[in-house]
Amino acid sequence: MFSSSAYIFVGLLAALLALVAIGFALAADIRRTQRMNRRLELAIHGRKAAELEDVKPAGSPVLRAVSAFGMFIARSGLLSRKTLEEMTATLESAGFRGGKGLGLFVGAKILLLFLMPLLLLALLHGFLPGRLGLIVKLGGGAVFGMLLPEIIATNIRKRHLEQVERGVPDALDMLVICADAGLALEAGIARVAQEIQMLNPDLAQELLQTSRELQIGADMRSVLSSLGQRTDLEVLKRLATTLTQSLQFGTPLTQALRSLSAELRAEALVRFEEKAGKLPTLMTLPMIVFILPCVFLIVGGPAIINVLATLSHHH
Repeated sequence: MFSSSAYIFVGLLAALLALVAIGFALAADIRRTQRMNRRLELAIHGRKAAELEDVKPAGSPVLRAVSAFGMFIARSGLLSRKTLEEMTATLESAGFRGGKGLGLFVGAKILLLFLMPLLLLALLHGFLPGRLGLIVKLGGGAVFGMLLPEIIATNIRKRHLEQVERGVPDALDMLVICADAGLALEAGIARVAQEIQMLNPDLAQELLQTSRELQIGADMRSVLSSLGQRTDLEVLKRLATTLTQSLQFGTPLTQALRSLSAELRAEALVRFEEKAGKLPTLMTLPMIVFILPCVFLIVGGPAIINVLATLSHHH
């Protein structure tokens, strides 16, 4: 006779295999759509712009199947519009443009909802027996499986925004050089995105997105405002405000950019000094745990050995 946990294990495994099969069936349509979008990108923006686009690699068939299944769920109406908008905004701020990561994100959450309970049942076999233990394993695995993609996306978003913020001062200096050379703001942003691609691809992606919005004839102020809102970075919001005020009041663009670049570098220096000032406090615990015991052994070790030797002689 099979136990109830064995039936649950088999049922979850069958559901997981069915979901993967559906994903593989949908993957062909997703790949065909991506190829068409790529050709349109080459035709509209030219080869150089398409090369600059941060195109994610095709990846393994499993990832393509998961992404296809996630896009199917997203388009089926099972998720509310508000939920999809929040997911899309989070992924866009992490560097995924045009809903590229939405399918993989949704598909991973659903598949891990079934996969993590199976893993916990297999890894914790014999631990927490009984019905209560089974409920804990299944519930804990399902919750962890749903939260794991969000944790990974949050970490990717954090690293992406850190790279963007770190490269803004250098991009401003390059934009000043472009302005001094007589390039317009739109051409300057596109050139900076091209030149900074190897140094900081995350920032290049944000600037390229702004350049494309300007090329299609969007309003300059709304595009610059979107640059700050898209990433929710204070430094890009200040850059957008500076450029907008320069265009509105006719102040020299190079002067405004130089002032902003100097302010950002000064603020970065202050942050570095703050981190350096916190080092003694942060080093206190490692010193107590790792260094002081060694010092006590070196100082008191010989005396303890002598005491033990004297006591052994008396006995």
